[in-house]
Amino acid sequence: MKSIKYVVTIQPFAERHFIKTFEKKYKRAWELTLQAITEEFEKIDILFLKSIAEPITDKKGDVVICKTEFKISGTRDSRHASGNRCIVAMCKSTATVHVLLVYAKTDIHGSNETTKWKGLIKENYPEYRSIL
Repeated sequence: MKSIKYVVTIQPFAERHFIKTFEKKYKRAWELTLQAITEEFEKIDILFLKSIAEPITDKKGDVVICKTEFKISGTRDSRHASGNRCIVAMCKSTATVHVLLVYAKTDIHGSNETTKWKGLIKENYPEYRSIL
């Protein structure tokens, strides 16, 4: 399968919020992690094949919101065990991936993590409200 190379952007909301916590806590390891995440999202269609990216919205749509897990570079945790997540919007027609939210499971409090992050996305990214 030939992969499309997507252009990856970190959205300002994601940058201002939980990413700051990762930067302070992990320093150089976070820089390496963010580079690895960005490189993975450049080939996001491969992540779907490996079941690393979980589509939240209709996978056949032009814009697909998906959730992925990641580990911090240099740690022993697996992707899943780390509790670290990214929520991204993949736009097929423009070959772009927008990183909407990067968080540790402990950053989102409450009984339903999915409901909480969907609320954050709807509140801060009105362009995606209708598909969530």
